[in-house]
Amino acid sequence: MNKERIFQVLVAPHISEKTTNVGDAHNQYVFHVARDANKLEVRKAVEQLFEVKVQSVQTLNVKGKTKNFGRQQGKRSGWKKAYVSLAAGQEIDFLAVE
Repeated sequence: MNKERIFQVLVAPHISEKTTNVGDAHNQYVFHVARDANKLEVRKAVEQLFEVKVQSVQTLNVKGKTKNFGRQQGKRSGWKKAYVSLAAGQEIDFLAVE
């Protein structure tokens, strides 16, 4: 997988209170990923970019919320996220990656 596709597959890490708790309990990291990315692409991208061994990948589609803007009704875009489980002893330090 080339570098260009790696950065298309992995959009950004998803940082929230829930993902922090999941990461501490199960050694998992959560990423925003491209809507057309599959589990194999996510696995290869994380392994190549962060130089870690991925144990499993779980993906899910997040539906966009319907919001009201005054009298107008709109809809936010949906997105896809991936829960990436790392092998024992592996970790990702987002601040040290170049």
